[in-house]
Amino acid sequence: MSTKKEKQKTYYESIIEKGYSRRDFIKFATYMTAFMGLESSMIGQVVKAMETKKRIPVIWEHFQECTGCSESFIRSDHPLVADLIFDHISLDYTDTLMAASGHNAEEAKHESMKENYGNYILVVEGAIPIKDDGVYCTIAGRSAIDILKESAAGAAAILTFGSCSSWGGVQAAYPNPTGSVPVDEIITDKPIIRVPGCPPISEVMTGIVMHYATFGVLPELDALGRPKQFYGKRVHDSCYRRPNFDAGLYAESFDSQEAKDGYCLYKLGCRGPVSYNACGTMGWNNGVSFPIKSGYPCIGCSEPSFWDNSPFVERLTNVPGMGIEATADKIGKIVVGAAVGGAVVHSIATNFAKKKEIREAEKRGEENEKNIKA
Repeated sequence: MSTKKEKQKTYYESIIEKGYSRRDFIKFATYMTAFMGLESSMIGQVVKAMETKKRIPVIWEHFQECTGCSESFIRSDHPLVADLIFDHISLDYTDTLMAASGHNAEEAKHESMKENYGNYILVVEGAIPIKDDGVYCTIAGRSAIDILKESAAGAAAILTFGSCSSWGGVQAAYPNPTGSVPVDEIITDKPIIRVPGCPPISEVMTGIVMHYATFGVLPELDALGRPKQFYGKRVHDSCYRRPNFDAGLYAESFDSQEAKDGYCLYKLGCRGPVSYNACGTMGWNNGVSFPIKSGYPCIGCSEPSFWDNSPFVERLTNVPGMGIEATADKIGKIVVGAAVGGAVVHSIATNFAKKKEIREAEKRGEENEKNIKA
């Protein structure tokens, strides 16, 4: 963890002191600009901000969770991110990863919150149980509710990493025996940025912190409070299996040759058409893979109440805004049964469906903008 002296360093100073060159720093700034979903013309602004701005203190609390978000966070595959992730954001407290423990850890947290009151970022991983006065999650004899309220009091903004702190998580699945709730049901007077996923992508988490560090403002959010640059498109839209979906080519079973050949997993329950995330464009482990590429349908882990939307292998029907899914079986039969005629029919149907999808997407976008500005 950082010391008082280290907290005064800029991002650039911290990187150079670690033995990296100016060239490495520029590469890092370029990567972060891309991760934040910004155009290449913004690289200079990111570089300047990292050269001149002090590192943002981060307090990271853990409640009802599996630590999967932390595991994802520390596995960013870019070398500089992996080596510096804790230093360049001045991670002052995280009871799961820090070397200190017990009284020493708590003293470090309270010292940082006092010194940086109103300026630190609070990261919350895990849901908060409120039933029976929060007895189902206690740390050092204190309930998660009390700890959250104390840590949130001086925060400039709160990042809810993972679906547990964003939506309530699997702990809140029916019948929710501990009364688990997301952060925004307890804290209502602070800006909250939801970063859902089970877990979120490491570079997404890093990119959001760096966006705030660079511009001093929160990223643009969608109607559900998620950063648009990472949650602005459906998994369906960036899926490498999408061409097969458009062609009416679907895998009928997990062990089929069609599934191995990259046919669409829609009939096997894929939630990609109704899930918003950057899985298809960023992936995990340096972009090596994501669930669909590994052969399993998207389960919509970035969406509210996804844990209650089982069974996950059951195909969705009549998906709003999509004219193709409702007739997936019919289209598949046409393509298989009449290659030429089916191709023509499917092409026409796809064009109509696409136009309808675009119109409805534009309408939803306008509504989202209104909700955001409201």
